[in-house]
Amino acid sequence: MTTTATGAPVQATLGFAGRNPDVLTCIANLSNDEVFTPPEFANQMLDTLAEAWSASHDGANIWENSSVTFLDPFTKSGVFLREITKRLVEGLTDAIPDLHDRVDHILTTQVYGIGITELTALLARRTLYCSKWADSEHSIAKSFDNPDGNIWFERTEHTWSGGKCSYCRASQATFERSASLESHAYAFIHTDDPKARMADIFGVDMQFDVIIGNPPYQLNDGGYGTSAAPIYQKFVEQAIAPLGRADQGRDVPCATTWTGFTFGVEALHDCQRAIP
Repeated sequence: MTTTATGAPVQATLGFAGRNPDVLTCIANLSNDEVFTPPEFANQMLDTLAEAWSASHDGANIWENSSVTFLDPFTKSGVFLREITKRLVEGLTDAIPDLHDRVDHILTTQVYGIGITELTALLARRTLYCSKWADSEHSIAKSFDNPDGNIWFERTEHTWSGGKCSYCRASQATFERSASLESHAYAFIHTDDPKARMADIFGVDMQFDVIIGNPPYQLNDGGYGTSAAPIYQKFVEQAIAPLGRADQGRDVPCATTWTGFTFGVEALHDCQRAIP
């Protein structure tokens, strides 16, 4: 400890005075499929979403709409849901003047997520509700009567056929494991009827207006060396076709990130053309 001539302690600032970093900019990725999206990039995606919504809704501001519903079907840190909530809290000031009522309305009726693992579901709840249990005394949402809130996770199992999962092509030799380890069988893409699955998960026949997030990119497919099959396009396909245009008769913005994989993604081209 540094002291003055009189022996009084001197506080070493080390350049941190007034610094309050966003914790979501500091956490490390957990694995290749648990890659956390930086808040800055999430906000760039939300800006693009708002522009697309305005263009297709006669100039309307999506953040001033108290009935629009958002789903992140592969939430990890909860950054997308948090940033959406922040924008809605500001945009709905006139519609719902009381701050506590406004926050509770947004968290309980507008923002939804599906965790990709048990750990990321807990992390996302902590990010969004300020508590890993949505119904706890520390949660900023006051109307939930269950600990999950609107961020769901339950262990899902792969469906094996010929040594691979029939849904995601994951390797049975790698991912058929004990219940103490994550299965990495993502609920959103391990179903033939995602709309019905969403109803099972959230208890009602959900009609999501916006589906947004950063999906897991790939899984080990049991090939030579470090071979891995891309799976991110499967999330895009599920989001657009069953939950969007065909069933609801309206455009559902679907924003996601991806990189330039070159095999197993033929259907993605149609998805890209469909995204505003």
